[in-house]
Amino acid sequence: MDEALDVIQSTGRRKRAVARVRLTLGQGMIAVNGKPVDEYFSRPQLLQIVRQPLEATQSTSRFDVVVKAEGGGTTGQAGAIRHGIARALLAIDESLKETLRKNGFLTRDPREKESKKYGRKRARKRFQYSKR
Repeated sequence: MDEALDVIQSTGRRKRAVARVRLTLGQGMIAVNGKPVDEYFSRPQLLQIVRQPLEATQSTSRFDVVVKAEGGGTTGQAGAIRHGIARALLAIDESLKETLRKNGFLTRDPREKESKKYGRKRARKRFQYSKR
């Protein structure tokens, strides 16, 4: 681990959400858009998603995480933050790659919303057919 690097920056993405993550040595504080993570994400599942990479690498209390998340909804932002934290951890310590890869934290979830088609209500839903 390289102690000379005091701030590691990385980007995580999921759906339409983008999270810019800054990792510094600290006591394990996580802040999202200027708020504590518990305050920003109300659902416990989302808090768990955000903390997953840190817990998998046993570095929950080693780093402070400051995040600027924008776009998408809360679930997408939580996934983007998880992706960004995993990438930042990888930049700090290459030996964590196997653990992060095995848990699927380094893979960007490619699922996006399908675009709406003309002549339809949504991407696939059609208007009701009337025979008469």
